[in-house]
Amino acid sequence: MSDHVDRQKFVYDFTEGNRELKDLLGGKGANLAEMTNLGLPVPPGFTITTEACKGYLANGEEPAALRDEVTAHLDALEKQMGKKLGQGNDPLLVSVRSGAKFSMPGMMDTVLNIGLSDKSVQGLAKQAGDDRFAWDSYRRLIQMFGKTVLGVDGELFEDALEAAKTAKKVTVDTDLEAADLKKLVTKFKKIVKTEAGRDFPQDPREQMDLAIEAVFNSWNTDRAKLYRRQERIPGDLGTAVNVCSMVFGNLGPDSGTGVAFTRDPASGQAGVYGDYLQNAQGEDVVAGIRNTVPLAELEQIDKKSYDQLMEIMTTLENHYKDLCDIEFTIERGQLWMLQTRVGKRTAGAAFRIATQLVDQGLIDEAEALQRVNGAQLAQLMFPRFDDTATSQEGKVEKIGRGIAASPGAAVGKAVFDSYTAVKWSRSGEKVILIRRETNPDDLDGMIAAEGILTSRGGKTSHAAVVARGMGKTCVCGAEDLEVDTKRRRMTVGDTVVEEGDVVSIDGSTGKVYLGEVPVVPSPVVEYFEGRMHAGAEEADELVAAVHRIMSFADGKRRLRVRANADNAEDALRARRFGAQGIGLCRTEHMFLGERREMVEKLILADTENEREAALKDLLPLQKKDFVELFEAMDGLPVTVRLLDPPLHEFLPDITELSVRVALAESRKDSNENDLRLLQAVHRLHEQNPMLGLRGVRLGLVIPGLFTMQVRAIAEAAAERKTAKGDPRAEIMIPLVGTVQELEIVREDAEKVIAEVQEQTGVELKLALGTMIELPRAALTAGQIAEAAEFFSFGTNDLTQTVWGFSRDDVEASFFTAYLEKGIFGVSPFETIDKDGVGSLVRNAVQAGRATRPDLKLGVCGEHGGDPESVHFFHEVGLDYVSCSPFRIPVARLEAGRAAAESKGSDSR
Repeated sequence: MSDHVDRQKFVYDFTEGNRELKDLLGGKGANLAEMTNLGLPVPPGFTITTEACKGYLANGEEPAALRDEVTAHLDALEKQMGKKLGQGNDPLLVSVRSGAKFSMPGMMDTVLNIGLSDKSVQGLAKQAGDDRFAWDSYRRLIQMFGKTVLGVDGELFEDALEAAKTAKKVTVDTDLEAADLKKLVTKFKKIVKTEAGRDFPQDPREQMDLAIEAVFNSWNTDRAKLYRRQERIPGDLGTAVNVCSMVFGNLGPDSGTGVAFTRDPASGQAGVYGDYLQNAQGEDVVAGIRNTVPLAELEQIDKKSYDQLMEIMTTLENHYKDLCDIEFTIERGQLWMLQTRVGKRTAGAAFRIATQLVDQGLIDEAEALQRVNGAQLAQLMFPRFDDTATSQEGKVEKIGRGIAASPGAAVGKAVFDSYTAVKWSRSGEKVILIRRETNPDDLDGMIAAEGILTSRGGKTSHAAVVARGMGKTCVCGAEDLEVDTKRRRMTVGDTVVEEGDVVSIDGSTGKVYLGEVPVVPSPVVEYFEGRMHAGAEEADELVAAVHRIMSFADGKRRLRVRANADNAEDALRARRFGAQGIGLCRTEHMFLGERREMVEKLILADTENEREAALKDLLPLQKKDFVELFEAMDGLPVTVRLLDPPLHEFLPDITELSVRVALAESRKDSNENDLRLLQAVHRLHEQNPMLGLRGVRLGLVIPGLFTMQVRAIAEAAAERKTAKGDPRAEIMIPLVGTVQELEIVREDAEKVIAEVQEQTGVELKLALGTMIELPRAALTAGQIAEAAEFFSFGTNDLTQTVWGFSRDDVEASFFTAYLEKGIFGVSPFETIDKDGVGSLVRNAVQAGRATRPDLKLGVCGEHGGDPESVHFFHEVGLDYVSCSPFRIPVARLEAGRAAAESKGSDSR
């Protein structure tokens, strides 16, 4: 370990930090410091930095200076509080909480009441004047410490607690008396001894040090790594540790704990949202072990604390200029703030809140774009349940209703544990994870499921918060549902739902159905497609918010957005979605059905006459295709890619054809055409057709193929111009690896275009360019730009050829293992690999424009609709992205966000 690391400051008092130090202090620590600086009632404490965690993980031990710094800050805390950690007559108790830069449900659970022991529990009881409170606090410490720090199975503690309630004939833990809890402490300590192989530590400093070490280790737990992969959080950030003096919500009916939101995280509406639980501590509210009361009821329970909380919520929202998620405790009428953060919210709430804050003057349009993202917009475009279907008898059965915690329409087979959810989803099944309540151990199952249903908990429960963060549909607190995870079933009255039965949950209404509920298009999709009646977008608050955000994005973005579309119907739909042209028309998609046989004749032609006859048949069909496409996209550019399929896609299957010929010969009924066809297929057969005779190679080897397509494009453009249209065709030559290939095809194309101009008397301006989809093309882009007026990056094939991965096979073979092992955080076919593929794109952009400054640059791979990739394409200076029609709104939004993020520095 270097001297530099040793000399770093590893511990900050809450009074020393601020929210700008989030990288160092983590989210919780930075926000605790910020609230302290605002003069809000925060219990004193200190934060151990992420640098200390990184040092621990790198060296297997804490940095040498850390223990002394912790001791110094603990001494200062003890002086401030007037008591020592764990002292026998009046103990100072602390909590230890993880706190990474980004909120991570996969991180370590909080450990409360550190400092309690067999001796100090007596002093706590005496000071509080409440034996029950002291023994309840002690059993909680042993339970949390045993599970979180010592790795004891949490179910063992839960079972012992349930047994104690059963013996007492009560249903909630608050009905257990001091004597019952004292017995439970003895039982819990025996569980620790048996399962952990050691006694529960009685030294308070040992408790704290072990808890701090456990937080460091939790950074690399399986569930933490899983969540980071899911959310694309870097694995080298480390976590901070927050040590905070305890305040107690379990001191009786004048105490409690709660979670509050400054706005509804499900809808975005202003108001009083949250949950409160009297005589409770720590995670009781979010764990769902007892049903809470709505936060508004706190006004009747403790008006003074309620009024103070409302003032603080207003202060925090105005300070952070965003929805805030707040945790608080009331200790005998005294309000304490334990945490605040910018709250997770549903996609709909994100759009509503962003526009509300603009209207309030708290943020501007550029900032509003940073408050939403393309993934959220995509969620809003998902289908929703058909209300008419749910009301029809016999189709589906409504079996319950809970709290609408995270919207969406989710249908799947009922499963009752995370292991089964993951297993079934990997086999292609859609599942709904059903639990009494969820906890961090359920994270992998929650990720795998289409939706989450719980019988306990509210909008601030673990299930609700995590589901909202992941964009998963969630219904919580459906109390009528009796969930039996051991028997793998759920009962509602006389109805029994077994594992594997199909259920549907509506996260917008909280309704639960047995059976599959049909879905209908989202109103947001209807808005984009222009199918809403006049004025409906103003009437629908969500659609109005989406409309405004999209207007902000379109006003900011530099990148234009085109569509991948192969026919007039798709082109018109793309145009309704806001497409500014077609970036990729795949002509191979025009040669399906009967036309496939016509291409087959062309490929297998033995004589020039046969070839010309085949081309003559294809030409008018191709021309008709392009006339329709140019009419649909009139006035907008249409990039037509010449034929680019592997040759084998237009030839009969060699195995099927061989069998057919062999069977015919065995019957002495040989077919001369089949024999001739088999010989040709053998002659042209390739072991790896994806790297064989395709793209520009096909055009060079089969005379007349590309020139027929160019003629069809040119004649279609001339016909549209004669009809007073405005066709803007661009011809793209695929799979070029060297400029010589492009020059040959370009020369032939220019001759054809000149012929069509002379024949029709119509002047044509058809741009000729190429698709950059091979590493060599990217590396020699400066040369290729001499013969190309535009580049379109084909990042699908470029990714395949850079990595040596087959896009068609990779996910069915080793790719899942690569994701699970963290080699990839996300598939490079989903989000562009910036270091590899991205470097080639960047270099090709620079080299191409160095040769031809006015070179038009775009991308037509599926990365063109991926939010993260769009930001990269903006950064490297492309002119447009192209994607499937449904992804156009997402690309438009992300292009606007990218421009707002870079403050419009590139005005190309």
